[in-house]
Amino acid sequence: MSIWALEGIGEIVAGDDLGAIIAGVGSSLADGDVLAVTSKIVSKAENRFVVAADREQAITEQTVRLVAQRGTTRIVENHLGIVSAAAGIDASNTPDGTILLLPLDPDASAAAIRAALLERLGVTVGVIITDTLGRAWREGQTDAAIGSSGVRVLDDLRGTTDANGVPLAVTAPAVGDEIAAAADLVKGKASGNPVAVIRGLSHLLDDTAPGARSLVREPEKDMFRLGTDEAYRQGFAAGSASND
Repeated sequence: MSIWALEGIGEIVAGDDLGAIIAGVGSSLADGDVLAVTSKIVSKAENRFVVAADREQAITEQTVRLVAQRGTTRIVENHLGIVSAAAGIDASNTPDGTILLLPLDPDASAAAIRAALLERLGVTVGVIITDTLGRAWREGQTDAAIGSSGVRVLDDLRGTTDANGVPLAVTAPAVGDEIAAAADLVKGKASGNPVAVIRGLSHLLDDTAPGARSLVREPEKDMFRLGTDEAYRQGFAAGSASND
């Protein structure tokens, strides 16, 4: 597997045809490649800007569920089902006085880029839209897949066997997130290279694969729906009510 940044993208502004721009600098792309595209340039092209003065209100509007809050920091679930700080709203590298929301439908954005590359370059690739997220129990952040098209983001190995013939019962690598994180090593945060090419993973390409929304765990399977303090308060309230 090899990974490199696709240079020459330039600054993206509202209304830009992102698929055409990537195709314009992507003459080296080949069938079976996977592109990792930073969500910020997708949001910029889709004009997902809002006035910076409305940041807290924007977070509220993008929030489906408050998971945890410490001071002014809110960890929330947004309309895409993603749990992140500040609903994924970005205040870096945007025009003065503005902030940036996540793409409205990252899976659809990935599909549009993929279709443009097929039409303009004649190549069949997978596309992953990436965003930077924190992780429970771990310090720091890493990039993860929030949108995808034409590539399996979950490599479900359940029902197969390991090297010793032992059946695998729960193994399902989140390869979409692994690709996103690996791509970030060559994209960087301030390099001006928001797109990376990953070559050597053609076995993951699949026209019928569900988008990255499929990586969001269903609520009934989520064992960590609330922050510690929030869970304590909820449990205390429920216990108090039952004693009334």
